[in-house]
Amino acid sequence: MRNRFVLAPLTNQQSEHDGSASQFDLDWIGQVAQGGYALVTTAAAHVEAGGIAFARQMGIHDDAHLPGLARMATSIREGGGLSAVQLHHAGHRARPESGGIPSPASRFTLPGIQALTTEQVERIRDSFIAAAMRAERAGFDGVAIHGAFGWILSEFMSPLLNDRTDKYGGSLEKRARFTIEVIEGIRRCCGPDFQIGWRLSVERYGLRLEELREVTAGILDRELIDYLDLALWDSAQIVRDGTYKGRTLLSIFTTIPRKGVRVGTAGRIMSAQRAAQLLEEGCDFVLIGRAGILQRDFPLQVQADPFYDSPRLPVTAQYLRSGGLSERFITHMRGWQNFVLPGSP
Repeated sequence: MRNRFVLAPLTNQQSEHDGSASQFDLDWIGQVAQGGYALVTTAAAHVEAGGIAFARQMGIHDDAHLPGLARMATSIREGGGLSAVQLHHAGHRARPESGGIPSPASRFTLPGIQALTTEQVERIRDSFIAAAMRAERAGFDGVAIHGAFGWILSEFMSPLLNDRTDKYGGSLEKRARFTIEVIEGIRRCCGPDFQIGWRLSVERYGLRLEELREVTAGILDRELIDYLDLALWDSAQIVRDGTYKGRTLLSIFTTIPRKGVRVGTAGRIMSAQRAAQLLEEGCDFVLIGRAGILQRDFPLQVQADPFYDSPRLPVTAQYLRSGGLSERFITHMRGWQNFVLPGSP
């Protein structure tokens, strides 16, 4: 990595309905590829057609997606950065109106829908691995495995959403098995220089902070991944109760011995000074999300001005439009709280 800035995976709902990369996707990647990032991560790409979570979500479950993916990988490489596809499956949150098939870990999560069988879990595991191999064929430097926000891998990790009695449920080791098998499978099937990142969130969906720290410590000790992406809503958040009460969420993970694994965080990083603080607090890199949407070359802005700060939110739709964001992307951002000024045309 040429610097400490990573573009966070940003869902934007601007792909074609079959999951193929649209011209809007290519334009967006083209912009951020020139933005000075060390690593550019794509939007979440679903690894099975039935694992879709959003209308117009990018796909990586079919070889028909390869031409668009290859163009994105080439664009990022020409901009001087490394590239990764975020691999995603919606699990119980799959969207039926877009062709998704809700796939819960437990029988009680969704009324009338049975839990995945062991064989179905293994099929989805293999779909993650196949998607990683497809990303490698397209020319990407690696993949970022989405294990956050209650999507399928996060769901299986949660004792609230996983009441299984097979090898993928029960103890923490069994609930983490799905994630571990996906990582190990990708490492086994892809080249030795192919990077593996893992996105982890630690809030909501019944997740237990102490358990996640234990699982993460094991993964870092075995160096199963190349980098850990902590998807925090706020990188400054303090733990309110439990074993780690009073500590920052970030510190619980930056204090884990990491060997050769790199650790970074996302979460309201809107200024050069905040990015610097997080590096001082133990991060190897920072992931830029909102600030990167507002200013596509955020890293270059920071390099030019150590006191750079993002525009104040909310902004008008016209501000985003003038910066090169597509109407589809702007429509998606209108659904984010306090991002697009309400009523702005």
